[in-house]
Amino acid sequence: MFSAIRGHVVTPTGEGKVAEFPDGLIVYDATIRALGEYSQIAPQFPDLDIDDCRGQLILPGFVDCHVHYPQLRMTASPGHELLGWLENYTFPAEMAFADAEHCQEVAEEFCAQLTANGVSTAAVYATVHPQSVDALFTAAEKVGQRVLCGKVCMDRHAPEALLDTAGLAYEQSGELIERWHGRGRLEYAITPRFAPTSSPEQLDLLGRLAQEFPDVAIQTHLSENVAEVEWVAELFPLPDGARNLGDVHDYTGVYERAGLVRRRSIFGHGLYLSDSELSRLGRAGAGIAHCPTSNAFLGSGQFGYRRAAAVPGLEVGLGSDIGAGTSLSPLQTMGGAYAASRLSGAAVDAFELLHAATLGGARALGVAEHTGSLEAGKEADIAVVDPQAGGALLRSRVRHADSLEEVLFALWILGDERVISRTVTAGRG
Repeated sequence: MFSAIRGHVVTPTGEGKVAEFPDGLIVYDATIRALGEYSQIAPQFPDLDIDDCRGQLILPGFVDCHVHYPQLRMTASPGHELLGWLENYTFPAEMAFADAEHCQEVAEEFCAQLTANGVSTAAVYATVHPQSVDALFTAAEKVGQRVLCGKVCMDRHAPEALLDTAGLAYEQSGELIERWHGRGRLEYAITPRFAPTSSPEQLDLLGRLAQEFPDVAIQTHLSENVAEVEWVAELFPLPDGARNLGDVHDYTGVYERAGLVRRRSIFGHGLYLSDSELSRLGRAGAGIAHCPTSNAFLGSGQFGYRRAAAVPGLEVGLGSDIGAGTSLSPLQTMGGAYAASRLSGAAVDAFELLHAATLGGARALGVAEHTGSLEAGKEADIAVVDPQAGGALLRSRVRHADSLEEVLFALWILGDERVISRTVTAGRG
């Protein structure tokens, strides 16, 4: 039995381009079976039970490329720069995940909030505790979300209670891959937190694990903060003679030497990457998760979206980066990305932002064959957006908009979870 939604269908088709069906219809079960103008599609499916959402926008389910579910309840903690913020807020919050019941409670709350915000796909950091991964995958499986998740690996420069070892990180990550990777819509992501909290030995062993499981994702942080970049240079000096071997002494090179840069490697932030680093990431087919509200909250700097998006082979998506990020709403993240682009001197438009929050993000995560756009044969991940459910200013602006681009732009600047009237994940919801 098929389901159907009628409304103004809008889907990205490429960077800055969209297809739209003003009176559209999507017919689906777990996958999209047909979509197009209502007058053309409806006669092909007699006796459909149609959810009439005329006056609303029917968009692809959103993709969050970088988010820390254990930090959900510490969001909006008073700001410090990155390294101090980790010490004062993040690490204490993550210690609580030694308790399996706490893991499950927060995981279920997190997945419910993703749904409330129209997010159907997310790349998620857990904690060092394997049960934190089990809890997140269990909660996501219940609601049909496509989730990439991994145990955070740290063997130095963090509280003792949050440390593993190089060998334990390799062993536990491998066990979690065997247990969860490829189970329905669940995929594992090898997850060193960032270079400063992993020894060279740990990074090398995680690189070996990546070779053993070439289809898993890899996620970590890269070049988020000036002090962090300088710290990495101190922690990872090149060995004698390395320059003669063609090694590069930069942050990306640390991950390259460990074998952690490839297709489906997703790097959070990337604010201070050189042209060389961007080019090498592009050649590897890696992705960057742009986290604008987090960058602003921690005062980390500005990401050059257009500069990165122009690099051949490099995919750029958006990340909420809860808990340094200030909202799980992709609309708020898009608004933050627009503000950041203005400050960087190369503004992005509403269609580019939609691409980054959906198809661009899916490409960065290596799941675009399944999700990220509304196409027959893809999984039925759908966000129904009602602009008239937002605040008074948004409602007024949309009523006086002259184009689809103006409506979308108003949503990205003024919208939040209130305008998400329905979220469908793989046909459920």
